[in-house]
Amino acid sequence: MAMTEVTGDVAARESEAMVVAACLFHGFSDPSRLAILQHLALGEHRVVDLTKHLGLAQSTVSKHLACLRDCGLVESRPEGRASVFSLTHPEATLAVLASAEKLLALTGDAVALCPVYGVDGSAVHPSGVAAQPTGTAGAAS
Repeated sequence: MAMTEVTGDVAARESEAMVVAACLFHGFSDPSRLAILQHLALGEHRVVDLTKHLGLAQSTVSKHLACLRDCGLVESRPEGRASVFSLTHPEATLAVLASAEKLLALTGDAVALCPVYGVDGSAVHPSGVAAQPTGTAGAAS
């Protein structure tokens, strides 16, 4: 009986770990957030700098920075009346992004053909929202 409880306990912890990992990858799931992370890999940026570099609205950049901060991927510090953003764990974040590029190269970008998450505009996410093109993150750099 105790063996079953231990096994169930391990399975529950592993399941919880997968949920947390999926939450982390959700933080990387938007092309604008990826572009922001790439820019922050170059160094600290203010929101106004990111809006200028990426051609995005201030509200959009702020929304994505809040998401990335909530995920623990970026942090900010006050500088005058502005906030300056940086990667919380630059080496680890860059390693994840490099691994993703390597995996995409190995799969021939097959994920772009995925009927749920691919670049085809007719694909619909399970939430009911149309999928967004994924190939734009590096273009804005």
